[in-house]
Amino acid sequence: MTNKGLSSIKREWWKEAVVYQIYPRSFQDSNNDGIGDLGGIIQRLDYIKSLGVDVVWLNPIFSSPNDDNGYDISDYRQIMSDFGKMHDFDELLQGLHERGIKLVLDLVANHSSDEHEWFKQSRSSRNNPCRDYYHWWPAEKGQPPHRFSIFDVHSDAWMYDEASNAYYLHYFSRKQPDLNWENPKLRKEIYEMMHFWLKKGVDGFRMDVISFISKDTDFPELPFSHEQEFLQHYAKGPKLHEYLQEMNREVLSHYDILTVAEGAGVKREDVLNFVDEDRGELQMLYHFEGTDLKNLPWENQQPNPRYDLREFKRIYSEWDEIFSSKGWGTIYLGNHDQPRMVSRWGNDAPEFRFLSSKMLTTFLLSMRATPFYYAGDEIAMSNIRFSNIDDYNDIATLNKYRKLEEEGGDEYTYLEEMKEFSRDNGRTPIQWDSSVNAGFTNGKPWLKVNPDHLEVNAEVQENDESSSLNYFRRMIQLRKDHKAMVYGKYTLLDKLNPAVYTYTRESEEEALLVLLNFSQKEAGFSLPFEFGDGILLINNYNDDLKTGALRPYEARIIQLKTNPLS
Repeated sequence: MTNKGLSSIKREWWKEAVVYQIYPRSFQDSNNDGIGDLGGIIQRLDYIKSLGVDVVWLNPIFSSPNDDNGYDISDYRQIMSDFGKMHDFDELLQGLHERGIKLVLDLVANHSSDEHEWFKQSRSSRNNPCRDYYHWWPAEKGQPPHRFSIFDVHSDAWMYDEASNAYYLHYFSRKQPDLNWENPKLRKEIYEMMHFWLKKGVDGFRMDVISFISKDTDFPELPFSHEQEFLQHYAKGPKLHEYLQEMNREVLSHYDILTVAEGAGVKREDVLNFVDEDRGELQMLYHFEGTDLKNLPWENQQPNPRYDLREFKRIYSEWDEIFSSKGWGTIYLGNHDQPRMVSRWGNDAPEFRFLSSKMLTTFLLSMRATPFYYAGDEIAMSNIRFSNIDDYNDIATLNKYRKLEEEGGDEYTYLEEMKEFSRDNGRTPIQWDSSVNAGFTNGKPWLKVNPDHLEVNAEVQENDESSSLNYFRRMIQLRKDHKAMVYGKYTLLDKLNPAVYTYTRESEEEALLVLLNFSQKEAGFSLPFEFGDGILLINNYNDDLKTGALRPYEARIIQLKTNPLS
């Protein structure tokens, strides 16, 4: 076979890794206070090991008043009291490392909590040494130029602070003031904090909205009216890449670690500025273009998929092309900011739930990118779909509802929309078994447990060879056994097919054909070659059928005897 990229791409452990994201608050409660904690994760270490994953990414575990569930940090060097103490963290890190699993932490460095000592000092006086750790606009200069806030009830990113007669900037909640990266003392504090955790032995950082850290401190008036325009402006700060290169020199380059940026607002043409190896910044960035894909109008939603698969294929194919010669990509379909994968991208109706979950797992683990897989998706957890606003915890959902209440908006339609898209759908406790509270806690869970845990849980699936859980394990092993699934060239086939996504992955050693039916009906496909003599590596119907039309949500991976695209 001709050279298709494996030998031309530098092999790295973080390119070959499968990252398993754990939302600690919802994973396992060890002390029955209803909140998941580090002790609970320790209890489940053997389960995590059994999955075959290589890296665990934890959402923030640092001290926090939890206005935004840990993304508002009050002390970067202490563990949140709900989650345990530092000795629990040390035990968790050791337990993961003993099992050959790396640990990545969430670096939240665009903003802190307003209860952080830095901000308490900053707001105490205009002359305080910490004043310039944050962005302030003196009230005597008048109203500051409008900036959009993602979580603020009124979408206003400036909050008036009476104590010093000034406004402070907050791109997110009012309790999440933005840090002033233009201050070298602040940057030094951040770098020292990063060293603190890396010297403990953590294996990298997922960097929350790191694209927003640089501000144009003149704060000019902006002609924008839409949220996306503001976010794209925020991601183009004048010194953003200067700061990331400094971070790399001062911290990251001294360790063999994984670094990934949450690329909020980053446009496709700018992504290599973050991850081109020659620039000395970060290794990976994950984008929102895929998860931002809109649902089709209701009348077009039957049959599934409820989105334009052709557009879905275009997005992921074009993002693959970006990294064809430089940098490296990521891929995900669910996380703590998204609804459940099977509900959003598959079909959680009983007859299709597990088939579509396995099909989506096949997609994630057969693309050329580092997969980030969200805990609970391996057992096909689905949206809980709360009907009452009182059941929600998520600040984004609650504040938008409050705004509707104030303005007399359509609250019913909004709640119907949140049944599909609220972040809390992805945050309900992990369903370990069919007992009360799904084995998550013996207390009152911080967020309601999905009542479908009676049928959908890890215990039921553990000994079922055909389960979503065991299919996930087999797909991970398949990815490890076939490096073409990691480094091989990706080629999209039959791109205008509205129901089937098919592509090849080719290395100099082998060629693989991936066939995925994203619909609830049987679907055919068109290929420029025959593959009947190929070897079926996996099929989510658990049979040996490898030719003919694809059944609803069917996934097949076939090892081709000869490379038809050479």
